[in-house]
Amino acid sequence: MCGRYRRTTAEEEIARQYHIPMPPQLDLPISYNIAPSQNVLAIRKDSQTGIHKFDVFRWGLIPNWSKDERIASETINARVETIDTAPAYRAAFRKYRCLIPADGYYEWKRAGSGKQPYSIQREDGTLFCFAGLWERWKKPKSEDWLRTCTIVTCEANELTREIHTRMPVILPEEYFQGWLSGSMGKEILRPYPSDLMSAYPISLRVNNPVNNDADLLRAEVHPKTAGDQDD
Repeated sequence: MCGRYRRTTAEEEIARQYHIPMPPQLDLPISYNIAPSQNVLAIRKDSQTGIHKFDVFRWGLIPNWSKDERIASETINARVETIDTAPAYRAAFRKYRCLIPADGYYEWKRAGSGKQPYSIQREDGTLFCFAGLWERWKKPKSEDWLRTCTIVTCEANELTREIHTRMPVILPEEYFQGWLSGSMGKEILRPYPSDLMSAYPISLRVNNPVNNDADLLRAEVHPKTAGDQDD
């Protein structure tokens, strides 16, 4: 799964790298510890112009048929195996796809008498994008629309399966257009190559999303798991 990640690349740099127009007053700050229910930066295709654009979604997808918001706690991730058939995701898979920029994500490995958090990223430390889905949902007692998203997950690759059985789908840039346009399907949603990724243990401070600073990335093995670490 993917329940926490970071985006430490500024919007302006993401716009430059991916040729996205910068909208006025977007102003979503970088974060070292992005958690479900928070607003996240995403890229989607404008339905009228076809241009790729930035948008802001709340993390935790609410299908348009849902009666309330509580489902969002269960839909932060969409399994690639069922995104085209599961009621919560199949409409979004057909019509509402997005990319979610990130610099790394966090996963927890059971070891000893505790869980050791890991930072997982591309081996060269560069920016990448998760495959995502988004939806529009109207609040029952108002005319307000809420836009939400989910991160697609797949089976873990050889590196990350030592930590967790699932991983988020990291899309190579050559698939961005095909994913957002809908011309490409589940065939491109595969585990990212192990030899292009790295992982290392970090501080337990990452467990609390209130902690949001670069010190989260310092290598650190928790004492309760130290005897079980082989990484």
